Amino acid sequence: MTDTRNRITITVKSFATLREVMDAQISVDLPTGATIRSLLAELTGRYQGLGELIFVAPDTLRDFVNILKNGRNVEFLGRLDTSLEDGDLIALFPPLAGG
Repeated sequence: MTDTRNRITITVKSFATLREVMDAQISVDLPTGATIRSLLAELTGRYQGLGELIFVAPDTLRDFVNILKNGRNVEFLGRLDTSLEDGDLIALFPPLAGG
C-alpha cells in the first residue's frame, strides 16, 4: 500500500490561452510542503510551452498571469512561495484581452 501521509492532491484549473497548452482541469499529486513554485515546476515539466506562457524569466511570472489559491490571488499571499494544502484549488489564467 502506498504511503499517502506525505503527499497532497491539488486541483488545477487553467483558463483562456493557458488551455491551449494544458488540460482545462487536472489533479496533481505533490509532496507535503509543496508551494506554488513547486507546482509550477511540475506543470511546466508536464506541458511543453507552458513555461513560456507564464514566466518571463526563471521564477518571474509574466505580468498578465494570475494565480488563485482557493479564490485568493497568490500575489497577496506568499506569491510563488505560497504553501499548498491537500484539496486546494489552484486557478491559472491571464486576464481577458479586448477593447
